[in-house]
Amino acid sequence: MTNDQKPAANTFLIDDREVDIRPGETIFNAARRLGIELPHLCYSPKPGYRPDGNCRVCMVEIEGERVLAASCIRTPAPGMKVKTATDRAKTARKMVAELLLTDQPAREVAHDPDSEFWKVATRMELMPGRFPRRSAPAPDRSHVAMAVNLDACIQCNLCVRACREVQVNDVIGMAGRGFGEKIVFDFDDPMGNSTCVACGECVQACPTGALMPATMVDDNNVYKGKPDHTVDSVCPYCGVGCQLTYQIKDDKIVAVAGKDGPANQNRLCVKGRFGFDYVHNPQRLLKPMIRKDGVPKVPHEFIDPSNPWTHFREATWDEALDRAASGLKKIRDRDGPQALAGFGSAKGSNEEAYLFQKLVRTGFGTNNVDHCTRLCHASSVAALLEGVGSAAVTATFNECKNSDVIIVIGANPTENHPVAATFFKQAAKRGAKLIVMDPRGQALKRHAWRMMQFKNGTDVAALNAMLNVIVAEKLYDQQYIQTYVEGFDAWKENIKDFTPEEMAPICGIPADTLREVARTYARAESAIIFWGMGVSQHTHGTDNARCLIALSLITGQIGRPGTGLHPLRGQNNVQGASDAGLIPMFFPDYRSVENPDIRAQYEKAWGVKLDPKKGKTVVEIMDAVHADEIKGMYIEGENPAMSDPDLNHARQALAHLEHLVVQDLFLTETAVYADVVLPASAWPEKDGTVTNTNRQVQMGRQALPLPGDTRHDLWIIQEIANRMGCGWTYKHVSEVYTEMASMMPALDNISWERIAREDAVTYPSDAPDQPGRDVVFDKGFPRPGGFGKLVAAKLQPPDEVPDETYPFILTTGRQLEHWHTGAMTRRATTLDALEPSAVASVSRGTLSKLGIRPGDMIRVTTRRGTVELASRQDDGIPDGVVFIPFAYVEAAANLLTNPKLDPFGKIPEFKFCAAKVEAIDPATRVAAE
Repeated sequence: MTNDQKPAANTFLIDDREVDIRPGETIFNAARRLGIELPHLCYSPKPGYRPDGNCRVCMVEIEGERVLAASCIRTPAPGMKVKTATDRAKTARKMVAELLLTDQPAREVAHDPDSEFWKVATRMELMPGRFPRRSAPAPDRSHVAMAVNLDACIQCNLCVRACREVQVNDVIGMAGRGFGEKIVFDFDDPMGNSTCVACGECVQACPTGALMPATMVDDNNVYKGKPDHTVDSVCPYCGVGCQLTYQIKDDKIVAVAGKDGPANQNRLCVKGRFGFDYVHNPQRLLKPMIRKDGVPKVPHEFIDPSNPWTHFREATWDEALDRAASGLKKIRDRDGPQALAGFGSAKGSNEEAYLFQKLVRTGFGTNNVDHCTRLCHASSVAALLEGVGSAAVTATFNECKNSDVIIVIGANPTENHPVAATFFKQAAKRGAKLIVMDPRGQALKRHAWRMMQFKNGTDVAALNAMLNVIVAEKLYDQQYIQTYVEGFDAWKENIKDFTPEEMAPICGIPADTLREVARTYARAESAIIFWGMGVSQHTHGTDNARCLIALSLITGQIGRPGTGLHPLRGQNNVQGASDAGLIPMFFPDYRSVENPDIRAQYEKAWGVKLDPKKGKTVVEIMDAVHADEIKGMYIEGENPAMSDPDLNHARQALAHLEHLVVQDLFLTETAVYADVVLPASAWPEKDGTVTNTNRQVQMGRQALPLPGDTRHDLWIIQEIANRMGCGWTYKHVSEVYTEMASMMPALDNISWERIAREDAVTYPSDAPDQPGRDVVFDKGFPRPGGFGKLVAAKLQPPDEVPDETYPFILTTGRQLEHWHTGAMTRRATTLDALEPSAVASVSRGTLSKLGIRPGDMIRVTTRRGTVELASRQDDGIPDGVVFIPFAYVEAAANLLTNPKLDPFGKIPEFKFCAAKVEAIDPATRVAAE
């Protein structure tokens, strides 16, 4: 187009090329579409980052305007003529970059010579030296995970936006004015002493190397060198399912970057970014081991994971596999299939979960197979299957972007699902009403419209009161109920007695607040509910979830954007492992093992007769071991000696087994009781898919070689299966996936090739070339007649309530830095340094009552056991409550917890039991030691 030509009505010109104007698009991004690469430093072209326009290295010239414009913040207007390559624009950009270069460390000692800044400097062929340098701030190496070197800082504010707007943690800010302006953490604290949660978003955003992973610089803060290569994969920790990129050097992970996956949009948390050197830990099992002859199994015995040779000897793979399989086969043939059981893993892949449950069902001949979903969301699964016909979430957590009301109940996402929490916090900042319901105060409270801190164990009282308000004031959606809901009239009768005035003294929430929140939820245009194990881990956990389902169904807050029901899944593949059939009552895709027609389909596909009765769950299996009904077990990647309730009972059961095969990365607390230990592959060492809490099936890719004499888990499972007569011939993980998908309608149109190509596909997907559905049940439910079902929930107290002897309430859970039983995170250098030892969180009032200070030792006792650990003041904990994380073997919380089960989900009551809390006299403790 010549200068005399005029662009069309909704276009403009960049360097004489006509470009259409797109809503919200800047000149910078429009130029990118044309392949014009303008430099950028304060702008990050990644999700969640707004342009700021303060570095001025992206300046362009606009015809008719006196001054240059920052292209990253300027939006075009029809007919505008932009020039990116005039002498004036290029000179201005180069001058700005040269001024910034003046204050940088020399490239040969730079913190990150491969940073965006040095790329810009190289392209512009800049030479430093014309201008005087400022005095360099001192380096800050106070944080174990990150190096702060503000001599490279250009005050671009990207780290501030990363912390304040993307992760919404509000730790980083700018202080001072003019020449004295600088980045600060909190009140100009050293980073390691600040409230930083080590998500590393600032490190990922920094364009200069002023903020770096500590692993990437030496003690003098000089760059250690560029990674050899990168591998895209998915995080192996919580159920959020963040996509990431491993940075590999010399066959070791030296750093991790967030990738733009559907669940995380480049974001990570401290575990996903800094928690990977567990794979290189010296305690890693590298060879198969067999228990030495004559070495007994002693409950609670400690074996040093660095020196297992006191109890075990090395073995070849053939010897170990033969011993493992022959022991299981002997019990099966002598005592029958019901004498065997298997625990699979939610930390492995879908393919591993599928093969493991297939082995138990076809090789063992029993449905006694389970995994940690039994200890996490079994009651949620039971209620969802009953109420809406599906165990998966009805909407992704990202849908909160379309919600005007968000309820988070019985969950602490800032610690347990930190990346999901960023989306909740962002929604609150844009004006959504965030309602947090939990007995324990938490960081999300700061962003909440209402914080409802109800009494422990009174979920049903609070929720039924809200349901009562909605029914009494006719705030329910009559048309939706008539079209999509059954059982309303009978259910409505049950809810009449649960008035806010009656329930307020029980749950501790004022009646007016219960009414206000109920009305707000019911009247919302789009409302969504998220819950965690604070809802599910009760003897009334299924009833808790039934109440949440009722809230959603009677108001029609389901099946539309921004609405739905979402239990936040705890481990990286709890959803996928359950989908794949790693549970005792269902084949893959939640198809009943007791349905003869369904069972016949699997018998035809697998070529064997199958057990017609549902199997035993995790806790029931341990009971059956004590009863001498189950005598042999195969445990792959689970750690029941730490995760089960009442560990005295669980550890005695493991020690009592005639034959135990354990497959894991380390000599875990469970492997201590094994007859055969098989060294497994870590997540970065294998290929496979996982399914996150959003129903997104994602591809994990091998980034590291297998260390020592370890083997891939799929290979190990198949070898044991074949030694038990299964005759499997899988040659690649893709073959397992293809077979699994052929038996799971949920995975229709989602092939292995498609996942490999797209990295993530949400199920259900309507066609191979159509994206998966983020929101489901827009036209009814996968139940008879398409109706959702209302089920009344009655008030019932927890199984064990406080009394004179045990006046406290004990509740358990996870911490931000540690995950599950700590087998991985406590062997990750950074994570263990951040939270190195067990603590019990108690209120300021409890500390005062005990006459102690934070950090003093306390003793916590229940009817099942005693632990001693340091106290920590937590003003979110009510008086009379103690919270203990369950990742620490030296103070294992599950020595104390109640194994009483929810009658429907068969999940133990981890979140409530009676306890005694005492101060430990230091002199007494020293004498005892």
